[in-house]
Amino acid sequence: MSFDAIKINPLAPALGAEIGGVDLSGDLSDGVIAGIRQALLDHLVVFFRDQDITPAQHLAFARRFGEIVSYPMVTGLEDHPEIVPVVKLADETHNFGGIWHSDTTYLAEPPMGAILVARELPPEGGDTLFANMMMAFEALSGGMKEMLSGLIAINSSAKDAVAKSRQDRQKDMGDVPEPLVSEHPVVRTHPESGNKALYVNVGHTIGIKGMAMEESAPILEYLFQHQRREDFAMRFQWRPGSIAFWDNRTTQHYPLNDYHGHKRVHHRVTLAGDVPV
Repeated sequence: MSFDAIKINPLAPALGAEIGGVDLSGDLSDGVIAGIRQALLDHLVVFFRDQDITPAQHLAFARRFGEIVSYPMVTGLEDHPEIVPVVKLADETHNFGGIWHSDTTYLAEPPMGAILVARELPPEGGDTLFANMMMAFEALSGGMKEMLSGLIAINSSAKDAVAKSRQDRQKDMGDVPEPLVSEHPVVRTHPESGNKALYVNVGHTIGIKGMAMEESAPILEYLFQHQRREDFAMRFQWRPGSIAFWDNRTTQHYPLNDYHGHKRVHHRVTLAGDVPV
């Protein structure tokens, strides 16, 4: 299949590719959109450089890949409520989502993916790590894979570390949402590729259904440590005009908090997903 003139440059063995030859502010052809979608399936997270897009163009691009859904824990932009500002101010110490996680796995239908646009960056630091959860599953032993099959993870929006990372953004909200809890398979099957991925994360997963905390905690801690292996990951350095688009069904990400005293602003749009199976 021809995907027009886009250029795909893989960035790391585990995941990640940079896409060139495309201006996201324009009216993209179906061929270009198909190429980006295929690159996302192949590389799990794709990046664009030197893009200058408005919030309206950000939303228009996202809609080519699915329905946009709101983020339940933070208020969106006043003029574009579907866009969530991901902000750390110069006087703040916690960064938004500053822990390894997949987005909002405490929802019954976690998002398919998200598109993040850099708006204001610190002079250095503020990189984001991404990790491949299909590789994480495949690297487990046969016995561990068999044990995990059929287990259900319990996920909560109120787990301490990630909840704390939102507090600066929630302080001006009239009503902070009540904690959300949802259950999903420990190992999920990707609805498009059919590949299996490890689907627990240290940010949101609090237990395994049917197990006492004392039983599930060692299993989860092992999996959380396993997911952080360097060979499953890549590091992305943001520049002005950078955009990241990740598949939330098969990846985790971790924004580094190494730029105290400087402001960092991104805009995120979230795409609707399905019920993990």
